[in-house]
Amino acid sequence: MAWSLSMQSLLLSIRLAACVSAILFAIGLPLAYWLAYSRWRGKFLVESIVALPLVLPPTVLGFYVLVAIGTRGPLGKFWQATFGHGLAFTFTGLVIASVLYSLPFAVQPLAASFEGIDRKLLDASAVLGANALRTFCRVILPMSVPGVVTALVLSFAHTLGEFGVVLMVGGNLAGSTRTISIDIYDHVQSLEYAEANRLALVLLAFSFAVLSIVYGVNRQIRRRVWSPWPAR
Repeated sequence: MAWSLSMQSLLLSIRLAACVSAILFAIGLPLAYWLAYSRWRGKFLVESIVALPLVLPPTVLGFYVLVAIGTRGPLGKFWQATFGHGLAFTFTGLVIASVLYSLPFAVQPLAASFEGIDRKLLDASAVLGANALRTFCRVILPMSVPGVVTALVLSFAHTLGEFGVVLMVGGNLAGSTRTISIDIYDHVQSLEYAEANRLALVLLAFSFAVLSIVYGVNRQIRRRVWSPWPAR
């Protein structure tokens, strides 16, 4: 029974991480593009907001998200009036909180990749008559594959291991908001160290595999891009 609940928590965490990664990819691409190429003097304010979850305690972010999506919050009231139920302590609420919390893990690798592209290539594309969208699809995005891979994998892995934010916003509802990190915490609180160790090893192995994939794939991509001659 305990293992069944743990698997349920793991699958819920994977589902949450997949949803958040897809949303962050859609949001992160245009935002990272703007951060990389905008000349607005106040751009540093947006960069600070994007990076804020890196230094902000998860409980602080979780508290303000809970206030916003609660029954008295603006987003919570709108959701209640539109769909007939609240956002707090639901899977949808977890997605919203996780998107905010993992935002820098998607945007910053993308922006760094975009900024690393030689501006001469962009100028050449413009001279050849390509508009901004075509240049992005044909030049910027293909040359930013390492950043795209890093953004997707890191946002997925970071969401999978979240604890403070999901606990504040979602609580501990089995099958609905109880993620694998919360499950580990519950086992430790119940002095069930063997079960907690088993689940922790799963996350440890997954995190190591994720980082290995990121570094390995990026290394291969860079080698293909920058090496004109095949390796001997």
